[in-house]
Amino acid sequence: MEKRLLVAIFLSFLVLYGYQVFVIKPAQDAAAKNKAVAATLAPTPAAVAAQSPGGDRPPISVEVAANAQPAAVKTGLPIVADETERDVVVETRHVRAVFTNRGAHLKSWRLKQYLDLQKKPQELVPQYLGPEHARPFELKVDDAAITRQVNEALFKVSGGGDPVDATRQAQTVVFDYKDASGLAARKEFTFEPASFTLRVSAQVLVGDRALNPTVLWGPGLGDQIPGAESSSYIQKPEGIVVREDKVQRLASKDLPAAPVQEGDMTAAGVDDHYFIAMALPKKMVRVEYSPVTLPAPAGRDPKKVTELVAWGVRQKESMSNLTFFFGPKDFDVLEALDRRLVRTINYGIFDFLAVPLLRALKWINGYVGNYGWAIIILTFLINAVMFPLRHKSMVSMRKMQEIQPLVKGIQDRYGKLKATDPERQKMNTEVMSLYKEKGVNPASGCFPMLLTMPVLFAFYSLLSQAIEIRGMPFTLWITDLSAHDPYYVTPILMGASQLWQQRMTPSSADPVQQKMMMFMPLVFTFMFLWVPSGLVLYWFVSNLLAIGQQYITNNLVGPANTARPAAERKTKGKS
Repeated sequence: MEKRLLVAIFLSFLVLYGYQVFVIKPAQDAAAKNKAVAATLAPTPAAVAAQSPGGDRPPISVEVAANAQPAAVKTGLPIVADETERDVVVETRHVRAVFTNRGAHLKSWRLKQYLDLQKKPQELVPQYLGPEHARPFELKVDDAAITRQVNEALFKVSGGGDPVDATRQAQTVVFDYKDASGLAARKEFTFEPASFTLRVSAQVLVGDRALNPTVLWGPGLGDQIPGAESSSYIQKPEGIVVREDKVQRLASKDLPAAPVQEGDMTAAGVDDHYFIAMALPKKMVRVEYSPVTLPAPAGRDPKKVTELVAWGVRQKESMSNLTFFFGPKDFDVLEALDRRLVRTINYGIFDFLAVPLLRALKWINGYVGNYGWAIIILTFLINAVMFPLRHKSMVSMRKMQEIQPLVKGIQDRYGKLKATDPERQKMNTEVMSLYKEKGVNPASGCFPMLLTMPVLFAFYSLLSQAIEIRGMPFTLWITDLSAHDPYYVTPILMGASQLWQQRMTPSSADPVQQKMMMFMPLVFTFMFLWVPSGLVLYWFVSNLLAIGQQYITNNLVGPANTARPAAERKTKGKS
């Protein structure tokens, strides 16, 4: 039974590791609903013709709208516009945003409390994109020429001052453009002092006709570094849609087959491992996705392409008062925004356990001020709770080890019989009678240990996803608990401790199987070489505590008293 348990644990970790590496996505179950609402949101040919001087035109990709080729369109001299291009800086408590009046789009969105690899505020707008890609808050209508004209116009800016100080109270920045041809565009951005959100309204007019624009984000997110080495635990950008309490994840490779999501949504956008850019609509919306693949920079491995996802959103009637969130996948931040949004953090099937563990980890860190020590303390508390179950399992394994020679003696007597021989049933009966005689329950060694596995997996998933430990130092050479150990010291110590624990654990397996099981610590060591050091620290401390508990159990139970088969005892007595 203990052999099966170890194999089950090993296979479970392989599945969990594969899940973290490949991030298995749930099936897209909203296809039927999308078809039902497509007619509601998608413009009819007549409507497109009415909006577009060029007649019925296909929609423009959400990632190339900025460089769409113009059609024949009537243009005029600017009436409301700026004379020169300039930047508009907005400061809130959490964000430093930079807009340009050319096209009134977002150039930079830096998070003040989250640092990048250069220890600078984390940038969420990619700074390495070419002119062919759309930028955040560019607009797209169903006519390519109007789209290009609006996104290249020099908007007049009003409201908030220079720079705009939104650190104490909400501020609204307005961008206006109008020319003699009757084309007019207006964008309003409202910032809250202590939030990663902003409210956006956008309007495009051609004469008296109002065009309902799509607000673009472009490729994201900006924390992805082109051509850089990345851990297998760093999730690539993907589309994400939240409908009530259900989260639909859209991998980049799947987007060409289903680029449009429509209907009532709690949130929709793009996320990666630690950050998310999303719209929070209150009405029926249409979200368009487009995969973007960027080649590796010069001097980098050409195989290390960067996969991004571009997206844009359009409301049913008009683009007014739509809230956007560009920020961290922090549980408390998302919960304060909308309780349903915490599901965008991918804790896996054990999220019901991961959330209480996260709260406990943050509570402990509030006292010790170091997430590394908080992980160690919480690991100790978890193992203290598991102590009775583990003790019961170890005692049962010891009893199984003691009677294993008797079990093997019974098996040897029936070993020559075929598996289909009815006499083989007698062997099972004798083994069960032996268990009953010795007071041993074969399942009692596995079941208590299996009860502890959900907690272990939940903590494992928590530490692999928690932005709280991102960039947090522990001690000495471990300067970031979310990155792998740069010198691989902790994975090697973890493997050695697991080997030590393996040798101490009572086993009733045969010698060949025991030798095979000794390879498991080596496999685990290899698996943990590139995982976040916070995970390795947790597993290493868990091993040390399990070793200590094994010593305690051995002292309480005493040395193993291995029984011998009756025939063997008689032989030794005569000699």
